[in-house]
Amino acid sequence: MKRRTLALLTAAFLVIGACGADGEEGTSDTTVADTGDTTTSAAVEEETTTSAAAAEETTTPATEPIAEGVHTSETDLGSILVDAEGFTLYIFTNDTEGTSTCYDDCAANWPAVPGDTAIGADLEASLFGTTARDDGSEQLTVNGMPLYRFTPDEAPGDVNGQGVGGVWFVVGADGNMIEGPSASNDVDRGDY
Repeated sequence: MKRRTLALLTAAFLVIGACGADGEEGTSDTTVADTGDTTTSAAVEEETTTSAAAAEETTTPATEPIAEGVHTSETDLGSILVDAEGFTLYIFTNDTEGTSTCYDDCAANWPAVPGDTAIGADLEASLFGTTARDDGSEQLTVNGMPLYRFTPDEAPGDVNGQGVGGVWFVVGADGNMIEGPSASNDVDRGDY
């Protein structure tokens, strides 16, 4: 009885294998062996299902990390310090002994970089520190010089404050000011 049932099952598999996937007649290269073990077919079917599921997995492409805090950027003046948004940072040579002298109208045009601003991994953290401002807030410094942004810089990479009044300069990755050509004169430089 068992042999007869097995023979019928084998014949049924052959008929099913001969049918196309869409129900039309077709040929198949599938061969069914009489092993007497129906668990082998189930294991093969499970392995095929698992392989198909693994093939459907997608991988999210790696993206470049967004820079945090102060980092460097390449400009016409070389590699300079910029903030997290890519805006150029400046030092004011009228500041003395690490103390800011830029307040009121000056500070409206040249806002101080907050002292708690993060330092990017591409920079030597030991170059940076803070100084106290008159209002009690902290301002970030590089090599003891307070750092500022220039409000007329409208886009990342603008260096419109370079050389203003002969006292405002961009800063290189080494923390030293970069003296060089002043940016274009068509920008309102404001008070300093």
